[in-house]
Amino acid sequence: MRFKLDENLGRRGTDLLTAAGHDVATALDQNLNQAPDVEIIEVCRQENRCLVTLDLDFGNPLRFNPADYCGIAVLRLPGKFSYEDLMISIRTLAKAVEGDSIDKHLWIVERWRIRIYRPE
Repeated sequence: MRFKLDENLGRRGTDLLTAAGHDVATALDQNLNQAPDVEIIEVCRQENRCLVTLDLDFGNPLRFNPADYCGIAVLRLPGKFSYEDLMISIRTLAKAVEGDSIDKHLWIVERWRIRIYRPE
């Protein structure tokens, strides 16, 4: 799977997904920090990458229709989340893509579960 990690995720997320055999690029490595959401998602579309982010704005299918992208994974964590909460969510995502396709879907990834939005 080809992922783009948004700037709000750390290097450890990249390491976990890469160790699981995924091709990972980051917004920071591509100087997309502070870029508008529409620019980040457009780069994901051009590169055929699934966006992984903590930014809840990407969870709005009326603004970012998942059918137009290679997938959007929004990590939904508690208000005061720990580093472990973040790592568990990334592991949950990595495990889920082994058996299911995120292509053209929105996944809301929580610590131990994923809610999937499949547009019509």
